[in-house]
Amino acid sequence: MHTNKSDELLLIEDNSTDAELTIRVLKKAGLTNNITWLKDGAEALDYILRMGEYSDRSNLHDPAVILLDLKLPKIDGIEVLAKIKADENTKCIPVVVFSSSNEEKDIAGSYRSGANSYIVKPVDFDLFSETVRQVGTYWMQLNTPPPAEGK
Repeated sequence: MHTNKSDELLLIEDNSTDAELTIRVLKKAGLTNNITWLKDGAEALDYILRMGEYSDRSNLHDPAVILLDLKLPKIDGIEVLAKIKADENTKCIPVVVFSSSNEEKDIAGSYRSGANSYIVKPVDFDLFSETVRQVGTYWMQLNTPPPAEGK
């Protein structure tokens, strides 16, 4: 069985401190050097759905996983998630909601919209780093992606 194993992690996060720490932890742990960081929901949808400035992005590999913040400028994370999961070409990409919100409505809304996982960002620096490392290890090394369809 052939799998479409990508080494790309797509990080959709508007907080530059959280994004830079996430990227640093993933690279230091050797989990991936192929990280695309997008800062708002509209750009994220253009990238994932290959629209606008990303219309010529290669379709050979989708990201292995998307780390998605909920509170994003332009288009919020729940809407981004719903559109990813509604599209035939992207619905199988694992999406991990990585948010500071532990509100029940955000958690329930994320799962209803197709989230594969929901993780509340720890406030503590060391715990945040360890959480990112564990998430990266699971999704980039342990998880088996769905087989490439039609390839």
